[in-house]
Formats: sequence, C-alpha cells, structure tokens
Amino acid sequence: MTEVLSQDEIDQLLTAINQGDTEPEDFKQPTDTRKIKIYDFKRPDKFSKEQIRTVSIMHETFARLTTTSLSAQLRSMVHVHVASVDQLTYEEFIRSIPTPTTLAIINMDPLKGNAILEVDPAITFSIIDRLFGGSGEGTKAQHELTDIETSVMEGIIVRILGNMREAWTTVIDLRPRLGQIDTNPQFAQIVPPTEMVVLVTLETKVGDVEGMMNFCIPYLTIEPIIGKLSAQFWYSSVRRGTSTENINILKEKLASVDVNVVAEIGKIQVSVRDVLSLQAGDVIRLYDTRVGDPYFLNIGNKNKFLCRPGVIGKKMAVQIVKKTAEIEQTDLEGLTADSDETL
Repeated sequence: MTEVLSQDEIDQLLTAINQGDTEPEDFKQPTDTRKIKIYDFKRPDKFSKEQIRTVSIMHETFARLTTTSLSAQLRSMVHVHVASVDQLTYEEFIRSIPTPTTLAIINMDPLKGNAILEVDPAITFSIIDRLFGGSGEGTKAQHELTDIETSVMEGIIVRILGNMREAWTTVIDLRPRLGQIDTNPQFAQIVPPTEMVVLVTLETKVGDVEGMMNFCIPYLTIEPIIGKLSAQFWYSSVRRGTSTENINILKEKLASVDVNVVAEIGKIQVSVRDVLSLQAGDVIRLYDTRVGDPYFLNIGNKNKFLCRPGVIGKKMAVQIVKKTAEIEQTDLEGLTADSDETL
C-alpha cells in the first residue's frame, strides 16, 4: 500500500532540495530486480519438460525399430534417430514442410483425433527407387506421387506404424491406422491452425540420401494420456512389463521356436575311408553304449532325456524314459562300456 506524506514532510523535502542537501535523483523509484518470464498467449506451453523428455524416449525406441525394419525391407543401410522434440502451433508445422511432400494421416485409436507422419520427398523417392530395383539415389525433380508410388509408400508406412505401436506399449495399447496419404500440406487440416502440437523430428538416412521424418501429434489427441507421460509412470511401467507382460510374451515366442532333436545311439571315431567303405550288414563297435541301454535324446547340443527306440506304424520313433537330470552320476558312469551294434 502506498504511504501518503503529510504537508510538513513535503515542506521538509522541498527545503532540503533547495538547500542542496539532497539530489532529486535520490527520490527515484528503485529498479525492479524481479525476473520477468515472457509468456505468449497465442502459443501457450502445454507440455512440461518431463513430458517432452518421455515422448523423446518413446520415439528413440521407435527410431531403433524403424532402422531395423527398413534396413531389412530395403536391403540397404538405413539409420533413423530422434533429432528433436518440440511444441509449436499446427500452423507453424504446416509452414515448415515442403510442397509437395508425403503426408500420412494417422488414426490414433483408441485416442481421439489424428496425427500426421510427414516423410521428406528425398527419403520418399529414395525408398521408392530402392524398392523398384534402383540404387536408392532418388530423383532431384520432385513431383506428386503416382498411384503406384502411393501404393508402395502405403506399405512402408503401415510397417512403420507397427513399430510405433510397439514403442508406445508402456504408455497405451496404441493401434495406429493409416487413413490416407496427401501431398499438399494445405489439405491436411486435422486441427485448428492455433492448436498446439508436439513435433518429433527424426533424422533419416537411406544409403547416401539424408532427410527428415516428422511425427506431429496434436495436444487434443494426446491429452487423455498426458498424465502418463512422466518419468515415474514410464519407469514403473517398464518394470511391470519386465516382470509380467514381457516375460509372458517371451515364453509365448520361445514356445514356437523349432529345435533339432536327435536320438544318439553312441559315438565312435572313424576315418573317412572307413565311412566310404561301409555297406549294409557291417558292424560298428561303439565305445559308450551297451545293447539294451537307453539312448540319449539330445535337444540342440544338450543331453536332456533317456529314450528307447521303437516304431509307430511304419515310422521310427523313440519313447522317453526319464530326464537326464534325474539320473545319478553313478548311473551315467555305468552307461559307458563297449558294445556291438548292428546296422
């Protein structure tokens, strides 16, 4: 509250100034030393630094997956990494990209609204040239995509969206779908021009061709999960996934892996000359198996079971007797003896 001077105090100040005891500069207002932060109401910051960092981490995973998948599909060296993550207005994003370009409208189900994946023309035509049997140099004369080129890019983008889904699994079960591909940014008005978006810029290199891929996500689309874009939620999700979901996924994947299973009758060292001279009816003397002893059933290069030979119908088969882990060491030693086996 401002203090009001009395008339006597005013007279004393005037007298002091006239007599030269006090300079008028002494009565200037003190300089305000508070730090003032400039705030632009036209483009308010809706993402915190922590949330921007989490988005960056998610898309670093996306970049690694995309690097691997594109390298395999194009049979060429591909490198993708996150260059920056920024927040800006949608109008600024549209003005920053070239025309024509490759704009993929992405449905972010179960989130509401759409996002945009923009691929630099240099990268687009390099990919197309590579898939059409060229060296991947692309073309300097940029033009709108033909129907065939659009179909080719749709396949590439669908594959990229699979990587995006995997990168977002710790936050949400995202099911991105390709809506359509445009070449003119003015036709891709998914949100109002002043709406804030988060822009993930990915530096991309296909062979010797360098360019950018931009992933633009409006705030309205990502708002329902904005609370999950925190370091605490992110790392807790990673730990939960490691102990439950990821372990179950690994078990499911490993259950379908094919491995070699071999029933081993015995072992012996022979020369190539002897092998070439073998005929039906010859007898081979084995070192570690007796007639009537069970065979080792090897999975990969490990002895896992004991088994006995037999037939099922007209096919040869073995019957598993027990696991080798259940056999005492003394029993294993008793299995090593000379024997004769007839071919």
